[in-house]
Amino acid sequence: MNLSQNNQVVITADDYQLLKPYFTKTNPHAGEMSLSAELSRAVILSNEEFPSDAIRLNSTVRIQDESTGEIMELIIVLPQHANIKEKKISVLTPIAAALIGFRQGDAVQWKVPAGLKNFRITEVAAPGK
Repeated sequence: MNLSQNNQVVITADDYQLLKPYFTKTNPHAGEMSLSAELSRAVILSNEEFPSDAIRLNSTVRIQDESTGEIMELIIVLPQHANIKEKKISVLTPIAAALIGFRQGDAVQWKVPAGLKNFRITEVAAPGK
């Protein structure tokens, strides 16, 4: 969930097509519902129009915990490519669903067992960079 609802969520048409099967199921699980909520308000853009600092599938992302200053790096991938040792996080996890479509500099909120955590997106590297 984004802290500032004024920030526009964007997604490439290619990523939208890859993700569509995950949020059109009859009985989606929580991760699929979370992703569906984010993508329902997303603006779909061509690869050429997509901002280089926006998070998409296979982006490498650095986020900073605003309360502790801790920095985490992760790569957002399709579920079948997730591998925690390689920092590859499924797009269906709450943190990845919260990040997809947002841009470097945006603030996001992530619900954890202890409550809400606030993060700032400090760096976004496009896939393959």
